[in-house]
Amino acid sequence: MAPKDPLLGTLKLCVQNLSNGEMVSDTNLHLASCCQLLELVLRKGLQQPVLSLVHRDYWQCFEQLTHHDACGRLSALSLIVEQTRVCRKLLSAQGRGRYLLRLALIRKALPQLITHLLHTPRVLEWYSPAMSILRNEEFVEPFMSLLLVLSHMEFKLDMENCSFLDESWLLPVCETYEVVPCREVGLVLRYLSGRVFVLDLMPGSQAHVDKFISPGDIIDEINGTSLRNSKNGQAGVVLSRLKGCPLSIGVLRWRAQDGTVYRPLVKLLQALRMEDPTLRLGPATSQQSATKDQRNSPSQCLKEGRIVYIVQFLGKADIGMFGGKEVLQHAIPQVLQKNLPSKEVLLDMKETHLTCTERISKSKLFEHHYPEISCVGRFGQADYKIFAFCTANSPEHPQSTGFCCVALRASTIKECEEIVCRIGEEQLRTLYTSNS
Repeated sequence: MAPKDPLLGTLKLCVQNLSNGEMVSDTNLHLASCCQLLELVLRKGLQQPVLSLVHRDYWQCFEQLTHHDACGRLSALSLIVEQTRVCRKLLSAQGRGRYLLRLALIRKALPQLITHLLHTPRVLEWYSPAMSILRNEEFVEPFMSLLLVLSHMEFKLDMENCSFLDESWLLPVCETYEVVPCREVGLVLRYLSGRVFVLDLMPGSQAHVDKFISPGDIIDEINGTSLRNSKNGQAGVVLSRLKGCPLSIGVLRWRAQDGTVYRPLVKLLQALRMEDPTLRLGPATSQQSATKDQRNSPSQCLKEGRIVYIVQFLGKADIGMFGGKEVLQHAIPQVLQKNLPSKEVLLDMKETHLTCTERISKSKLFEHHYPEISCVGRFGQADYKIFAFCTANSPEHPQSTGFCCVALRASTIKECEEIVCRIGEEQLRTLYTSNS
């Protein structure tokens, strides 16, 4: 029987879920997971140079592929690499690699990029023959087949919204506002970690009247000039130079698409509040005004800089000797049939494990490291806000082979999908980090 790589199996499922014939945009729930899986494949088996302090990432592999066509012009593949290299909003190899993958998806060039890499021995040798999918003949063919499937999809991705690719595959809400010529825009700014935050709006100013921006938002660019990695006063210099001119201001919202705090900003916003306790994050704007804020009860809270979900714990049930995803839809009804009273709990997804504690009493109900979780999914019947995962029944006893199903209910369907995706992503990340 031919060997299988679980990473490729998961990527296949993600590709199947990615598109149903429609154009794939940044709002697609499976896009970030698909990109992260592609990244894991490209990092698996990538060896680090012995006598170098610089960490090698897959971006350095693609950077070596620059070449010219017969007429001496840069090839289409090299143009993708060059466009990535000159993007001023990216500061790290990780950010550039992610930008390149998104750009290659748009231009349907990912199969050609990988093929070029496979035919460049001096770069391919950076990968371990024993671990890398790219150097395994039995794995590289199905991987290339998946890339061909992706190349037949239509991707419409906002390449200007790339300032957070250094930190995360999850992107913030990015909006551009046209401001008429005025004497004073009226923004009180704070520079933190190379980003320009809005602290306040001056009463009577253009920004205060138009309300196109809120405290906590980030100014990403002005008239095409990127403010990523800005030094103190740089935004003021740009605005002074453009005084009296129409302005096109790129804004990154502190709220995510679902109305909650954009996760990569949590610690930075906390730092701003510590410096200025009077800071009040602005109200939701435009399409965000009808989001989760207006619910009667919150569905998330902050704990040590992390977003913690407020969900209902429905119970758990022993499900026998199998814990694969195929048993999940039968296991969840077993939990529900017990008719146990639900408990409001805090589901905290940390870097290596997740914990569940009762919200009122603070008593811990369970704790599971991600590799212990055999599968996770959403209930496909009746209540689509229910999700569950299977784990070893008694992980402290290695001889136990039984599994149990833990079921919970989220506040909304979208939040349910988000939690399931996050647990799945953390499973993969911890699995392949430990194996590489």
